[in-house]
Amino acid sequence: MTLALIFLTAERPVFAAPVEQESAVRDIVSGIVSYTRWPALNGKPTLCIFSSSAYVMALSHGENDTRPFSPITVENEQQALTAKCDALYFGSETPERQQQIINSFQNRPLLTIAEQNSDCSFGSAFCLQMKSSRLTFAVNLDALSRSGVRVNPDVLMLARNKKHE
Repeated sequence: MTLALIFLTAERPVFAAPVEQESAVRDIVSGIVSYTRWPALNGKPTLCIFSSSAYVMALSHGENDTRPFSPITVENEQQALTAKCDALYFGSETPERQQQIINSFQNRPLLTIAEQNSDCSFGSAFCLQMKSSRLTFAVNLDALSRSGVRVNPDVLMLARNKKHE
């Protein structure tokens, strides 16, 4: 059902209204997290949201029971390390900075998602992209293979499916 939600969200146009964008980001991030498995995680994963994100409020506020993650807002790399994040959601951090932060987690299983990584060839495993008034996402398979987490192949196929762009 969540995969269908991701698909519908990816197909849905994102209008100028920030509420629509916030909802689309929340749905896509929730879908990706729902279909990700960590090797030794009990309970919901902790999603650390960098305060530089345009969607920090959308991801961190609302019904805690309905989200597949526990959100924590962090200001910097040190706070993320202290919070023992299972997933990182980057805002304005460059792909190079994303990679530096990811490297500091020293082989811990870590899902990474970025707002500002349009190329998605370096840094985060998943990258949100605004294309033709639609919110889509791309996947960096190299980064994902090094992440230590497993993502349902249907999500990966959805990211490769160009008809939703």
